[in-house]
Amino acid sequence: MSAVQISHPATRNGSKIVGLGHFRPEQIVTNDDLSKIMETNDEWIQSRVGIAERHVAGDQDTVASMGAIAGGKALADAGLEPSDIDTVIVATCTTESQVPHTSTQIALALDISAPGSFDLNAACAGFCYALAAADHAIRAGSARNVLVVGSEKLTAWTDPVDRATAIIFADGAGAAVVSASDEPGIGPVAWGSDEHQTRAIRIESRDASFIQEGQAVFRWATTAIAPVAIRAVELAGLQLSDIDVLVTHQANLRIVESIAKKLVAAGANPQMRVAKDIVTSGNTSSASIPIALDRMRQAGHVSPGEIVLAVGFGAGLTYAGQVFRCP
Repeated sequence: MSAVQISHPATRNGSKIVGLGHFRPEQIVTNDDLSKIMETNDEWIQSRVGIAERHVAGDQDTVASMGAIAGGKALADAGLEPSDIDTVIVATCTTESQVPHTSTQIALALDISAPGSFDLNAACAGFCYALAAADHAIRAGSARNVLVVGSEKLTAWTDPVDRATAIIFADGAGAAVVSASDEPGIGPVAWGSDEHQTRAIRIESRDASFIQEGQAVFRWATTAIAPVAIRAVELAGLQLSDIDVLVTHQANLRIVESIAKKLVAAGANPQMRVAKDIVTSGNTSSASIPIALDRMRQAGHVSPGEIVLAVGFGAGLTYAGQVFRCP
């Protein structure tokens, strides 16, 4: 055995989110619009999923182009230049093609030179997985400034007259810049999956559309996700009462409200603010958490330094959550 030793960069204490940005396509599809092409109506949709309208990408909007717009806004918000970014991570499950990967396309669009880049597919839990990957890379010394993007064009993979999916899915992108920090601004991730329900949300082939077993997903999300959120708080060394803002994946308003109710029953502050962006953005999968948080911040419903609990969940069935400070 050779006597030489492999060295490794010194680890960093932590990371923090220093910028946010989002993009929602201009076209809006209301429930009344959907009622013209399928058997449904506004009352039926709102009573079941809580959505009033959703943003839908145009032909010119791609996963990469929407992600680049959101990423550019996050960079500007962070006060950083493209040359400051050394890693780009994109969470998505709806790319138009697998090669080239979306992160390198976004890097090109934003003039980010020679970054480490990769795509990550954990469906609707993708942003939380990508945020954890950025935090891990920074604390391991492999990166210093990471652009994390969640971008989805779900409507490209949705049957427009399938009432189980077309009323829910929408398009958009959200992004965050994560940078090295002397003090941790992002807590440990609580992640996992339910491998016994891999077919609850699926696409059968490259020419097929989303299929969702709605009742099975609803039961799982309303029972399994609150404990994940609680675990993320525990891993960060905090109490539920320390949480200022809850931002779950915007899957369904009834699911969001169920999770929040269970957290309050477990000790969260009843005045904890809860993201309900699902009402006007629809379900944007891995983009939903950063879109919802950035829109709350723009509206003045969350302030820099406040403690955010984020938890994503979806196809796989995968889940992930972590606590972090709002930039």
